[in-house]
Amino acid sequence: MTQRMDISFNPRLNRRDLLRWGAAATAAGMLGHWSAPDLPAAVSSSWLTVEKIDRTTIQLPFREIPARAMAREIPHWQYLEICEVTLKSGKTGFGESMLFYSWGATNDQSVARCQGKNAAELMWDDSLGAGLQSALFDAVARTLDLPIHALLGKKHHARTPLSWWNIDLPPEDLASECALAYKSGYLSLKTKGRPWFDLWKQIELAIKVVPESFKIDMDFNDTLRNAEQAIPILLEFDSIPQVDIWEGPLPQSDLEGNHRVKEAVKAKVALHYGNPDPWEMLTKDACDGFVVGGGATMLMQTAAVCAMSRKPFWLQLVGSSITAAHSLQFGGALEWAKWPAVNCHQLFVASTLTAPIVVENGTAAVPDAPGVGFELNRDVLKKYEVAKPASRPEPQRLLETTWPDGRTMYVASNRTVNFMLTCANAGQMPYFEKGVNTRLVPDDGSAKWRDLVEKSRGRAYFPK
Repeated sequence: MTQRMDISFNPRLNRRDLLRWGAAATAAGMLGHWSAPDLPAAVSSSWLTVEKIDRTTIQLPFREIPARAMAREIPHWQYLEICEVTLKSGKTGFGESMLFYSWGATNDQSVARCQGKNAAELMWDDSLGAGLQSALFDAVARTLDLPIHALLGKKHHARTPLSWWNIDLPPEDLASECALAYKSGYLSLKTKGRPWFDLWKQIELAIKVVPESFKIDMDFNDTLRNAEQAIPILLEFDSIPQVDIWEGPLPQSDLEGNHRVKEAVKAKVALHYGNPDPWEMLTKDACDGFVVGGGATMLMQTAAVCAMSRKPFWLQLVGSSITAAHSLQFGGALEWAKWPAVNCHQLFVASTLTAPIVVENGTAAVPDAPGVGFELNRDVLKKYEVAKPASRPEPQRLLETTWPDGRTMYVASNRTVNFMLTCANAGQMPYFEKGVNTRLVPDDGSAKWRDLVEKSRGRAYFPK
């Protein structure tokens, strides 16, 4: 039974209530009042019963330049779990989880809960994890002979923008990746801004290899600290046409500071949706748009608020080409998904799909073929299949940062993700400076290497 909302006028409602009420009403229109398309005459609802769920873990290698960068802090992004759901209809859908990063990885309990159940009743449950939920959507859509975007609502975009991605890179590598992205049809690249790389040199070299129509978005993950320090630096890049979006320049809780940055610079400011409260983010006018991720229900609810507040966003759904293909379907259905989606599938040496996602003039077509619109590359799965790791692999890493005046800093991994970033945001290392560079120090088996690791494990260490 569909619940009805009492929308009679209440003079005691304040603007906060109205926004939340409006978001709930819009989400209800998208989800609570959604009804499945009519089944073809030869199809019964029993055909949507989940008969089998298979999972395959692969270790998909990175390309050369991303491999050098990812090895420093997040080598575990190589581990992906592909989930396949077969329904009584005989149709099989597929999805994936990045085992140690996705908004939610699928577990054994979720798989057991879905066996023998109706896939259409399950697929909006975000708690199932990325791989299983995506596979359910794909299987249902294939059974109905519809694209996934038809299950989400109106198709607003026939083509949707995509962005190339890399973690923080030395200036020469960033320029190389920008050139490759442009050659591959992209008009946008997102990377990281970090105080252990020369921000000025990064942008100087990058803009030499791409036209003004190519845009560079940089995620600082709070490392610019506060508006007083951030604004003078960001203003230095105001006249560069390629500089487009600054993501997370300050801590997201500093809404006043982010608003000041937004008002001071020409580039747009992006923040992750949901933290702090979206109402506070909107009323404080802290950003120009949002970074949006999560499961299907969360995406639809978030998109409803973005549409109501007329805030553009990019979809940040991260994985191999499988995740990118599912992201295309949501990009086609969500009206305000106007900024280039960040899927990170460009990192890898091979595609997990049999056909490539073709990007031309910065956009890719949203397929109208049944399901996700692509097929699974079983040759790649077979080639890179591995046993599923019991926990996140954590090779010991030692990073060396140097400055032109001779200062040297070491930070070693401590079994936490983003250990280097944590040190930066704790104020343990110098602020953004020109000429700074960082490298991964290989383990040469020496006592000196082991000593440096012990002295810098999870903290910045400056030898005297």
